[in-house]
Amino acid sequence: MFHPMPRPAKHHPERGDARTRLLEAARDVIRAKGFAATSVDDLCKAAGVSKGAFFHHFETKEALGVAAAAYWAETTSAFFANAPYHRLDDPLDRLFGYVEFRKTIIDGDPAEFTCLVGTMTQEVYGSHPAIRDACAASIFGHAATLEPDIAAAMAARGIEADWTPASLARHTQAVLQGAFILAKATGGREDALDSVDHLKRYLTLLFSQPRSKGNTHDGR
Repeated sequence: MFHPMPRPAKHHPERGDARTRLLEAARDVIRAKGFAATSVDDLCKAAGVSKGAFFHHFETKEALGVAAAAYWAETTSAFFANAPYHRLDDPLDRLFGYVEFRKTIIDGDPAEFTCLVGTMTQEVYGSHPAIRDACAASIFGHAATLEPDIAAAMAARGIEADWTPASLARHTQAVLQGAFILAKATGGREDALDSVDHLKRYLTLLFSQPRSKGNTHDGR
């Protein structure tokens, strides 16, 4: 995911059952502090629940991390499924509409718009493989939602390339995750927005004319 539904960090997450409140707290606190720096006490305080309630729902902090990644995938899927770019007729317009939509939600503090699963992946890919795998499922699952429009845009424009819809869909997420890192490094969003603009330019060039397999456009 991107890629990454922006949700403001809260001291008191939305009301609901204790498990949901803990997942919402994880969404906010981990994006602001990172997984390693977030303690069970931090999560309980943000969720307004007892430590007993935490361990009733999650055996360990790692179990909470796995569940938080799945919750992120579920809630962001619904968020993007209802986005306006889906109403565009042309598949390439929908692809550009997706990128533009991602740009519009890069707003506020980095903790509000960066990606929970991207944040956790960078921290735990070697130490917590269960969390890493849950984050990968979220990231690659979101990328896969772009593949039908990419494939349809390629077919409509007669593009036969040495790259696949899946590889391009994953590249969009690489750019977006990199943009989030730049936002964290600078404490602002300008470099992230510039990166998304470069992604749009790249897609424009990629779909500007039919390209055959093996045609590298190397000027010869």
